[in-house]
Amino acid sequence: MVSKETANEGSTAYAQGGISAVFGKDDSVESHIQDTMRAGGYLNTYGAVEAVCREGPQLVLDLVEMGAVFTQGEQGGLDLTREGGHSHRRVVHAADVTGREVERALLKTARDHPNIRIMECHAAVDLVMGEVGGRRQCLGLDVLDIRAGAMQRVVAPVTLLASGGAGHIYPNTTNPHVSTGDGMAMALRAGASLSNLEFVQFHPTGFYTGELGQTFLISEAVRGEGGHLLNIAGHRFMDQYDDRLELAPRDVVARSIHDQMMSRGETHVLLDISHEPSSAINHHFPNIAARVKEYGIDITKDPIPVVPTQHYCCGGVQTGLFGETDIAGLYACGEVAHTGLHGANRLASNSLLEGLVLAARAVEPSIAFRETAVSQAGPALHHATTSADFTGAYSVAKLPKDVAESVAAKRVEMTQLMWGAAGIVRHRADMKAALPRLTQLYGEAWDLRREHGVSPQLQELVNLITVGNLIMVSALERKESRGLHFTPDYPALSKELACTVINAFEAGIELHAVFASPESLQNICKTLAAPAVDSPLPPGCEPPATSEAEATGPL
Repeated sequence: MVSKETANEGSTAYAQGGISAVFGKDDSVESHIQDTMRAGGYLNTYGAVEAVCREGPQLVLDLVEMGAVFTQGEQGGLDLTREGGHSHRRVVHAADVTGREVERALLKTARDHPNIRIMECHAAVDLVMGEVGGRRQCLGLDVLDIRAGAMQRVVAPVTLLASGGAGHIYPNTTNPHVSTGDGMAMALRAGASLSNLEFVQFHPTGFYTGELGQTFLISEAVRGEGGHLLNIAGHRFMDQYDDRLELAPRDVVARSIHDQMMSRGETHVLLDISHEPSSAINHHFPNIAARVKEYGIDITKDPIPVVPTQHYCCGGVQTGLFGETDIAGLYACGEVAHTGLHGANRLASNSLLEGLVLAARAVEPSIAFRETAVSQAGPALHHATTSADFTGAYSVAKLPKDVAESVAAKRVEMTQLMWGAAGIVRHRADMKAALPRLTQLYGEAWDLRREHGVSPQLQELVNLITVGNLIMVSALERKESRGLHFTPDYPALSKELACTVINAFEAGIELHAVFASPESLQNICKTLAAPAVDSPLPPGCEPPATSEAEATGPL
């Protein structure tokens, strides 16, 4: 296992809410499927939704067997909370630090396993590609040993990307600093397909402090347990936007908050749960209470200042139902992947669930592929082992001060371009104006890389700008408003369900030429019909009538 930082530093540890899984007597897998499809704007792949919702509960129990400790209900059994977009209480949680507890149990199991080696502080740079039997195949990856300052090749017949998202494309994100789009960018360079990158989720309630960078998340569960959203004047406002009020899906709540802020000229809104019993608040949200108390806020008495903050990438490396990509030997799961589960918007607490199910599903197929690859790809694996060349652009660099400052400045400029043009509400004129500079930044970043070689800061810049360009061009390709993608230029839903798909290799274009201009970049982004299903969808999983579906946002 290769980890850019210590193995416990990733988005999983920051997932507060929980894992959505059907355990309630009045709940059903069918209801979970319906809630997921509705939140996703019906752009979800039904097969992925059904598999994840149906197989999730057993994997939660497997986590318990592995040692994960979840909050128990008053009557015994797992305590189930409710979050936005869910019709039932079905979110299993460990107080408000669920991800941290899941990671602790998994990481302990991995560290205790004699056949698992964990390479910490090794940053993946690029996938190693070769040809086996006339088709392209992934043969491992090149990594930067950050502590030793040396490049290293890790050869493997099977590689699984679990590198998370790309939150730091934006000025504010709930993601840790390691979430810089590395897996998505590497997959693009290797020739894999990426899909639906325009669907970027902004969590409605990031803790507002006025500072930029990583933002502390105020869990969805605060609203699920009765929290009210107020404007600065103290007035509750969600009734102006959705009949589900604070329990509407994240895309709706984030746009509603954004509308309040823009129309009133305010920097944030307030989330108030102080009307609930203080004992219940402190029991359910001890971590949140402690964190905001550092800023003088007592959540049992005071409202919490919140603002929408980048949180999750619903698009990513395109995979099937077993984590397989369109490159032999390469698998992906978690936020880096696009499995079709989330559609146009992720339902709360479906992310940890997806990671569990797709990782489990990838095990047997990847083992079977490995057995075949070892017998058929021996020469290619040997060549990959002996042919590593870590000179030129792949040499290790310690950046001079002026170059490091230039890298930092380009990163800030990129985040400003992305927030200004491809944030919560997107205007096509803004996106078209930003794209030429984004493509220029890509060229400038690679010029620095070719001149100075590999460094963590420069590699992250290259990856962030790569994914930023892809998000922008995908957003321009989608001529409708659906889920997380809202543009006043096309405020209604398209009658056709379609996915945006990017693949430079299939287009037959050299990658650096792709980013030479906005026009060439747009040439590798195509709109394809969403995957068809073999039989009619169950009730509640079909898109609603157009009149209902047009209500995509508050603007």
